[in-house]
Amino acid sequence: MGLKAGIVGLPNVGKSTLFNSLSSAKAQSANYPFCTIEPNLGVITVPDPRLNKLAELVKPQNIVPNTIEIVDIAGLVKGASKGEGLGNQFLANIRDTNAILHVVRCFEDDNITHVDGSVNPVRDKEVIDYELQLKDLDSVLARIAKVEKKAKSGDKEAQKENDLLQKLKEVLGQGKAARTVELKNEDEEWMLKSFQLLTTKPVLYIANVDEEHINSGNDFVKQLQEAIKDENAEILMVCAKIESEIIEIEDPAERTDYLQMYGLEEPGVNKIIRGAYDLLDLQTYFTAGVKEVRAWPITKGMKAPQAAGVIHTDFEKGFIRAEVISYNDYTTLGSEQAAKEAGKMRVEGKEYVVNDGDVMHFRFNV
Repeated sequence: MGLKAGIVGLPNVGKSTLFNSLSSAKAQSANYPFCTIEPNLGVITVPDPRLNKLAELVKPQNIVPNTIEIVDIAGLVKGASKGEGLGNQFLANIRDTNAILHVVRCFEDDNITHVDGSVNPVRDKEVIDYELQLKDLDSVLARIAKVEKKAKSGDKEAQKENDLLQKLKEVLGQGKAARTVELKNEDEEWMLKSFQLLTTKPVLYIANVDEEHINSGNDFVKQLQEAIKDENAEILMVCAKIESEIIEIEDPAERTDYLQMYGLEEPGVNKIIRGAYDLLDLQTYFTAGVKEVRAWPITKGMKAPQAAGVIHTDFEKGFIRAEVISYNDYTTLGSEQAAKEAGKMRVEGKEYVVNDGDVMHFRFNV
């Protein structure tokens, strides 16, 4: 599965600093707008202690974790929807992602200039929201112009599309995201996805605070929380400065000491990575053998054949059955063989909905 999340935000809010902390790639980071022009791409692993536990038991030749691609996208300014700044490029890069990590500056620092001259997280958030909504509105109006004539001629499919487009036009015109539109049925859900609108993508807000407020938050964070209370979205607090320093500490004990100095149990980037995984509505199943213990990402609610298809399309086409052990049974009993002997290995068919943490083998024939 190609999983990609884009880090967005106004210039100089800490996007590239967080990106550098999230991945082994090193994006340029400097105190001026458009420091990031080409989108930087990093592949990051999803922290999952279950994978390590399975590896301890199986002792495989290789361990392969889940990964997510993180794209650091160029900063955006007012007028981006009309091509201002790097607007067209920025918006095209967002369209290519599955989810958005929206970094908002929630700290004061006279040494780091703000593109609008002052720190105001609600205003900053609204600038990006407004530009994305305007771009979507342009897309919706263009589609209406193409489909409206067909709809008036009695074409039923065109009428359905036009009805949804009119609802989207109204929602976007009210300054709301397309994902807030009320859908009547699965047909409308499918159509909405096919439109590939920017504001249908799920968003995780990342409040970039200073060291002093990493645990308590501050008034800026409260303002942002109030602004998104009706969006069904989450906020994570991180301090990009702390994260950039943690990533440079190689010794695990020193890293732990550094975290404890700030009252932190783990790096903030771990929370961001898990947040991105949840944002994409994903869960994990495992395959475990002497050659490889591996975590596989699947969409929640996926059935066994589709889960098998994540490994290879032939697995889905020729699916016969799945042999399943729950993670808890596997780790409690200590091995696949012990789970079999205890009657904890189940044989499941095509209608089985995979659970998070299942350890699976697939039988197929093509």
